[in-house]
Formats: sequence, structure tokens, C-alpha cells
Amino acid sequence: MRLRALAAKGLLTATRLYLVRHGQVADGHTDIYNGHNDVALSAAGLRQCEALAAHLRQTPLTGIYSSDLTRTRQGADIIAQGRSLTVAEIPAFREINFGVWEGLSFREIMERYPEELQQRFNDLANFRIPGGESLQDLHDRVMPKLAELLQCHAGQAFLVVAHAGINRVILSQAMGLHLQYIFHLDQAYAGLNIIDYYPDLAVVRLLNGIVYPTPGKSGDQENRPLH
Repeated sequence: MRLRALAAKGLLTATRLYLVRHGQVADGHTDIYNGHNDVALSAAGLRQCEALAAHLRQTPLTGIYSSDLTRTRQGADIIAQGRSLTVAEIPAFREINFGVWEGLSFREIMERYPEELQQRFNDLANFRIPGGESLQDLHDRVMPKLAELLQCHAGQAFLVVAHAGINRVILSQAMGLHLQYIFHLDQAYAGLNIIDYYPDLAVVRLLNGIVYPTPGKSGDQENRPLH
């Protein structure tokens, strides 16, 4: 493909998306399906975002966005510190609506809604959680808004702090994966993805990179390299 060759030679300027998942939430150890529930980051989650912000400090950005839920806005605000940018909230980037499953753990969902859970496994893309959304619904509200941002920041770099479901939908689209395989993509707390968008293709440069704070020899915090 001619365009791929031009991109490889650096003759085309990509639009770069830094796509981040929020840090660990206050109840992160319980595997709760929060969805649209508005929960804050834990102390560990704040530290994860601070470590990522330090890693990205010298990275030029022309915009920083988050969903309108606290856990993403907190992370975006940390990354925005020291930059002349104001975080813009995008309601379309909220996590999937888990409907009657919101606030439940996976074990509780298995116990209370075994038939519905099996139906979801059978048709992961299209099964609509009672009172909530399907992955296709999520795709249909996320991708048009992302397309707007890509056009707005054409040839530039911008950052979005969102949720595991949102990120997997965006990554699946970039990689040409069917939504049925969305959970083949891991998204760790405060994980970083980098996607370069060209006119007719997207190139995933980094998938689920992690920079977590770890104790240094002096007791200070130092960053673990992305992996």
C-alpha cells in the first residue's frame, strides 16, 4: 500500500492518540462492575496516575479529555498539571452501562443472573445487559465522538483518559478486531496505549503500557519502565 510506505518513510504526519485507563478505584480490589456508578480513585490509583503523568511530562499534547466520571477526571487532572490545557469532559466516553449488574461483583452476577451472563458470553457484541448497553451500543456512542476529536486534532497529539470498556472498543477498531474478541485485550489500571491514525489506517504503537510507582532504594518513588 502506497500510503503505508509513505507513513513508514515519515512523509505523512499521524494524528496520535494517547489512550489511558483510569487508575485503581477505591473498591478496585473487589472486582465491582461500576459502569456509570461514580466512584473515586484510591490512594494507589492516584499514585499510578502521578507516575504516568511524570512519564508523559515532556510529551507535547494539544488536548486532554476524560469521561464525565470522577475516576477518569481525577487522572486527567493529574496529567494536565503543569500544562496550559483544561481537561474537557466527554460524556460519550463513560464506561459501558452495566444496567442491573452495576455495583455487583462478577461472582454476584454469576449467582443472580446466570442465564443472562451465558447469553452475553454467547453473543458478546450484541447482548444488551438488562437496563444497560451492549458492546455494540458502546461502540456506536464512542466512535463518532472519537472521530470528531481526530478531526479536531489532525496532525497533532491528544490524550484521553477513559475506561477499560471504552479503550478496548477503540483499540479493537484500530486493530480490525471484531467486538467478540474484545477481552483478548488487557487494560490495566493507568495503562497507556498509543495509536497513530493515518488517512486509511491506524497503527497501535503501544498496548497497555504500565508505569507504576515503586519504592526506590532511598525510599523515594521511582518509575518502572513501560512494558
